[in-house]
Amino acid sequence: MVTVIGIMVFILAYVYSHRLFAWIESQTYGTRSYIMEKLELLFIEMKPEHITYILLFLSFGLGFIILIILGILSHWLVGLSLAALISFLGWKIPKPFINMLIERRQKAYQGQMVDAMTLLANGIRAGLTVQQAIGMVVSEMPAPISQEFNLLLQQNKIGVPLDQCFENLAKRVPTEDNDMFVSSINILRETGGNLAEVFDTIVGVIRERVRLQQKIDTYTAQGMFQGATIASMPFAIGLIYFATDPSSTMLLFTNPIGIIMTIVAFGLDMLGVFVIMKIVKIKV
Repeated sequence: MVTVIGIMVFILAYVYSHRLFAWIESQTYGTRSYIMEKLELLFIEMKPEHITYILLFLSFGLGFIILIILGILSHWLVGLSLAALISFLGWKIPKPFINMLIERRQKAYQGQMVDAMTLLANGIRAGLTVQQAIGMVVSEMPAPISQEFNLLLQQNKIGVPLDQCFENLAKRVPTEDNDMFVSSINILRETGGNLAEVFDTIVGVIRERVRLQQKIDTYTAQGMFQGATIASMPFAIGLIYFATDPSSTMLLFTNPIGIIMTIVAFGLDMLGVFVIMKIVKIKV
């Protein structure tokens, strides 16, 4: 029986070897490459081998530590289950965490665009060129917008056309306001027009968008709070049961059926949180 199962597994692995190796590569080197690309957008320098060490520690390292600690306490089955769960989460969490940092940076950039557009408009009215006005934004504004505009100027100094520099900026910070800014400035540089007035118009549009977003955030805050409350209720109830009757609660971590039920419940809880956050997240 074991031989037959082994042969079937080998045949399936051979038939789907291309997909299997592609999936393994995406989950290993692909994850590291993805994190390296995102760190470049965050202006954080880190060696590839350091990222590999961090990923290995967050997954297998933490899982091994949990397994050893619970093994010393003679809870090998619980330790193996928790180690597998922590190893899986430790390998998967870095991507969402990096994406969260990217999203926070983009929000900070978007929040600075009103002041930056105002400086650009004033610089153009004072007779400065586009590059000089951008340099004024770099010197006057904090990060992240000063970093992005400074990179734009550095690219232009080494021979990259200015319109291409703006296109690169739009790719690094893919927000609607930034796309509108880049498109308008590239079009007006080719066709001619009053850049200062266009910047003033963009400022008005951004301010209205921010006002609407703040109003939506106020309305959806209750939904997010309810989602967080619902997600924390199973853990709170579990702690209450553990405080009142620890022996019966430990069956969820020592009995195979209990472990499966715990994993399924945790997965459904996270799925519910994901669905709620998608519902309450409204894009302006």
